Amino acid sequence: MSKIPPVNLRSFKAKARHRKTAMRRFLSKLEKQAPRGLDKQIAVLEKEVWKETDCLSCANCCKTMTPTYNPKDLKRISAHFKMTIPEFKKKYLKQERGGERDWMNKWTPCQFLNLEDNKCSIYEIRPDDCAGFPHLSKKFKDYVHIHKQNVEYCPATYKLVEKMMEAAS
Repeated sequence: MSKIPPVNLRSFKAKARHRKTAMRRFLSKLEKQAPRGLDKQIAVLEKEVWKETDCLSCANCCKTMTPTYNPKDLKRISAHFKMTIPEFKKKYLKQERGGERDWMNKWTPCQFLNLEDNKCSIYEIRPDDCAGFPHLSKKFKDYVHIHKQNVEYCPATYKLVEKMMEAAS
């Protein structure tokens, strides 16, 4: 089995900046009129993407984005630190302005990311949002708005959309 090459973040960010508008436009067209069998096509392409993407060489999501914490996350993670939920929120989180008023990290990179090896210090109990990221295997229609954002931050999402565009042309 061959080793997956590490993600070159500088190169990825340059490619993503260059292609994000075209990728978002492509995703918007699919959102309006998804072809039959799109979710099956994505499932096949996703397997290819994970053979080419090494998340531990990247961790750009943890370095540049913040998950939202649902009530179960707050209970589980605060208990892990032997803190009350209000203590955990005060130490690590802020509430989003406007909108849903979700709880999210105060800082990026994520306080639980070890920058030396790109590993999560709470991986086994990480927020559900992190566990599901980048949401490639979810129903396309429900997550297309997320993919439009993530093509700029996540090499796996970028590769998936790139492969979808190649297949469509």
